[in-house]
Amino acid sequence: MNFWDTITGNDLNREWKAFAARAALLPADHRAAWEQIIGHLFIYGDFTGRNLMPILDGALGLLEETASDGQSIDEVLGDDIAGFCAALAGGAGARTFHGRWREQLNRNVARKLTRLGG
Repeated sequence: MNFWDTITGNDLNREWKAFAARAALLPADHRAAWEQIIGHLFIYGDFTGRNLMPILDGALGLLEETASDGQSIDEVLGDDIAGFCAALAGGAGARTFHGRWREQLNRNVARKLTRLGG
């Protein structure tokens, strides 16, 4: 990966296209679960989503392996895909980008208020 690819995100685009090609080979129920996993995991990513790529790769690998073994999605993930994704991202207390932005905003407002008050 070169500097230009890192700055422009070209490396992420290539990786994302590879994920899409791999997911297209999954059975329909596994593909639907993949779409749900993507939706649930994106809230745990940073602005670029770079930190999620290894997690997404692992989740897709799990789906590929279980599909080849003939296991159903319910056997693998159960009915709580959101809980599965929270566990992948670091547990129930994992910080979302909303939480990080809220904390940053609160710190900035508090800093401005202390400057104005004293």
